[in-house]
Amino acid sequence: MNGKKICALLCLLALITGLPGEGTPVPAGAPVEIEVNTPPLVALTFDDGPRSSTTGPLLDGLELREVPATFFLVGNRIPGNEELVRRMAAEGHQIGIHTYDHVELKGLSRRDFDLQVGKTRALIAELAGEGNYWLRPPYGLMDERAKSWCGGPVILWSVDPEDWKDNNIDRIVACVVEQASDGDIILLHDLFPNSAQAALRIVDALLAKGYCFVTVEQLMEERGVVPEAGVRYRKIN
Repeated sequence: MNGKKICALLCLLALITGLPGEGTPVPAGAPVEIEVNTPPLVALTFDDGPRSSTTGPLLDGLELREVPATFFLVGNRIPGNEELVRRMAAEGHQIGIHTYDHVELKGLSRRDFDLQVGKTRALIAELAGEGNYWLRPPYGLMDERAKSWCGGPVILWSVDPEDWKDNNIDRIVACVVEQASDGDIILLHDLFPNSAQAALRIVDALLAKGYCFVTVEQLMEERGVVPEAGVRYRKIN
């Protein structure tokens, strides 16, 4: 089983405490109480990729740490980066849709919506297999018609360091680490070298604080949230 796919399980098992220690007598037949300290969970997500120069090294760093993430892909960046998409799927990351041309999902005809979302979904499915490829609208914007057409949940975010604004890696890391809390969906972009570097520092810092990383889908599963089509999700408690 892929290490990233069982990341959440390993985190939970690592924090099981309360078993009788050495020298603690337990009467025969007595029930053994196990206290399970559930760690805080967060989902790390990336928009605007794939890009070989940034997404590749990012995947290397996540693989080394056995941390899964969720990637919302821009369709017109998939040609030429097919192996990165296959690698995401093979290594247990969740893949989603960020439209074909990174356009606002407002005021579109059904035909144009399908060209942006359906075409990207088909490209991903061709590389990663059939599946539920959820949508993140660019800029978080979409109208009611787009919501009714999307065919799945709409994934937004609760922590946004605006990593596209500058190259200040220290600022990006501090912003996320200081804001992060249980159930957060963290927004970053794997289009920029500073974001990829910051992401791995964020992972290390939050792991040190006892957080566990899961995909957005895993976060919903852990919290018993059933994803609904057209519903927008920012944080999963």
